[in-house]
Amino acid sequence: MSDELLRKHEGHVTRLTLNRPQKANALSGALVEALLDAVEYACTDGTRLLVIEAAGDHFCAGFDFTGYQDASEGDLALRFIRIETLLQEIHHAPFETLAFAHGRNFGAGADLVAACSQRIAAPGSTFRMPGLRFGVVLGTRRLAARVGADRATRRTVPSAG
Repeated sequence: MSDELLRKHEGHVTRLTLNRPQKANALSGALVEALLDAVEYACTDGTRLLVIEAAGDHFCAGFDFTGYQDASEGDLALRFIRIETLLQEIHHAPFETLAFAHGRNFGAGADLVAACSQRIAAPGSTFRMPGLRFGVVLGTRRLAARVGADRATRRTVPSAG
């Protein structure tokens, strides 16, 4: 497992900590794959609660655009597919999932929170879906279902708790 994700399993609780604070925990390809591996493993190790938290000032800045100019359209599409696969795995996990959100949460980061069965957001947390401006709408229905359509369509969605 990469250093970008810290995993701790105690009893029936698995804690996953996004550990890219220098990038506001943006979802790099390696971090997405580590999260997928950890969620899949949690399905086999007796986990009853999966907690997702993050190091640093922000829970998750969404898709990591580092080097995207050099990536092919196919590579970018695959990364978006892998993120959606992760969101689906979390949303349909056979155990409870809990996100502890804080700071700014963008795009796939907001989706990650919305995919969890339970969510706690620190006061002042914000959620934005900037991908809508360029046609990326991965988990927006989940966000709208969690916070309500009116809140989801505002420019800034304050934490819903």
